[in-house]
Amino acid sequence: MICAADTIGVFQIESRAQMTMLPRLKPRTYYDLVIEVAIVRPGPIQGGMVHPYLRRRQRIDQVTYPSPAVKKALERTLGVPIFQEQVMQVAMLAAGFTAGEADGLRRSMAAWKRKGGLGKYYDRIITGMTSRGYDKEFAEQIFRQIQGFGEYGFPESHAASFALLVYASSWLKRHEPAAFLAALLNSQPMGFYSPSTLVQDAQRHGVRVLPVDITTSNWEAVCLDTNTVRLGLNQLKGMARKSALRIEQARAHHPFSSLADLALRAGLDRRDLDILAAGDALRPLAGHRRHAAWEAAASVPGAGLLAAAPITEHNTPVLAEPTEAQALTADYRSLRLTLGRHPLALIRSQLAARKFLTAAQLRRQPDRRLVRACGIVTVRQRPQTASGMVFVTLEDETGQINLIIRPHIVERQRRELVDSRLLGAYGVWQCESGVYNLVVARLVDLSPLLGDLPTQSRDFH
Repeated sequence: MICAADTIGVFQIESRAQMTMLPRLKPRTYYDLVIEVAIVRPGPIQGGMVHPYLRRRQRIDQVTYPSPAVKKALERTLGVPIFQEQVMQVAMLAAGFTAGEADGLRRSMAAWKRKGGLGKYYDRIITGMTSRGYDKEFAEQIFRQIQGFGEYGFPESHAASFALLVYASSWLKRHEPAAFLAALLNSQPMGFYSPSTLVQDAQRHGVRVLPVDITTSNWEAVCLDTNTVRLGLNQLKGMARKSALRIEQARAHHPFSSLADLALRAGLDRRDLDILAAGDALRPLAGHRRHAAWEAAASVPGAGLLAAAPITEHNTPVLAEPTEAQALTADYRSLRLTLGRHPLALIRSQLAARKFLTAAQLRRQPDRRLVRACGIVTVRQRPQTASGMVFVTLEDETGQINLIIRPHIVERQRRELVDSRLLGAYGVWQCESGVYNLVVARLVDLSPLLGDLPTQSRDFH
C-alpha cells in the first residue's frame, strides 16, 4: 500500500511530495520509513542528497564512501547524509570538530535563520575536510546540507518517532479503514485533504459511509463495523455541539416520534432544525430536504409562521424531491461532501466530448503521451524548494490527478490556476517508477460546468 502511494490521510506521507517519493524509495522495513520521513525535507533536497540516495538504493550507482571514518556515519543511509546527527558526525570525523564544536554547529543549524551564524563554520568545515584529504566538492556538499538543515532538517530520533506513527496510521488505513475514516473526520480540520476527499477515498477502498441521520447519528462520526461509518452531526455546517448533545440525551430516553417531538425534547430552535433539514438529516422523520424544511417552519414550540396551524396530512403541500444535481449541490453546501455520485460523474459525457480522460484512464496511458485531464481542485502547493513551480491535485470520480505547472505557465495563467474550481489541463503525461504526473502546457477554467456547486480546496504555500 505504501509503495503504491495509496496514503491519503496517512500521517506524514500523504503530501504530494511524499506520495511522489514512495514508489521510488519503496519502503520495505521500518528503517526505510525513517528515511522516507526525513528525506522529503528542505535539508536533503537543498543539499542535493535525494537523487544520489535513490540512485544508490535502486542500484543504479555504486555505494561509495570518501573514507572508512565517514563510512561509520553514513553507512546506514548508503553514504548519503540525511539526518542532522550524521552531519555532526561527519564534521567530527572528517573535519576534525570537537564534540563541543559539533554541538555548537547543531545549535547554529537550528537558529541560523533568526541569528545567522552558519557562515563562520564554512571555512572551518571546508579547510578541515580538505586538509584531511577529502575532495572540496564533498566538503561543499556537506555545507549545503548544513544550510538546508537550517531551513528544516530532521534528527534521526525525530524521524524514527514519526515513522512509528506512519506505520501505525498505515496499518489502520489498511486493516481498519472504517475506524481510520471516522477518526480523521472527527479530527478535522487537519491534514492535506478535505472530508470530501477522505470520504471519496474510503469509498473507493470499500468503506460504506452512511448519511447523517437524526435517529442514530451522534455528534461524532461512528465506526459501526470494519467497513461501515455513520457520519456525525459534527459534519453539518453550523451545527452546535451543545444542540447535538441534547439530541443524543433526548433520544437515549426513547426515539423521536416527529419533528415537533424532536424540537421539544431536545430544546432545538428554528436554526437547529433548518441546519438538520439542509443536511438531509431529518429524512426518517420528515422525508426529503424540502418536506423537512417545510415542517421545520412549524415544529418549534410557540414559533414559526405555521405554528398556529399544526401540520397534518391535509395541510402539508406536496413538494417535489430535489433532483440528483440539486441534492448534490445541497450536500456540498451543508455537509461539504456528498454520498451520492461524484459531481464529475454527472457531467462526464460533456467532459468526454471534449476528450478529457478520467484519472483511471490516465493511469493506462504511456509515458510522454499528450493528454487532457479535468477535475475538481483539491490542493494547490507552491513549495519554496520547487523553484517557482506549482503542484495541483485534481479529483474526479475515479481518483486523483497530479499536475506540475512550470513558472511561465503559472505567470501566464494565474487566473485559471487560482480561481478555478473545476480545472482542465492539457499537457504531457509522465509515468515512471509508479509515479504519475501531468506536465501542464495549458489550463482552462471549466467551473461553469459545475453550476452552483460549492467546492473546497486546501492551499499550501
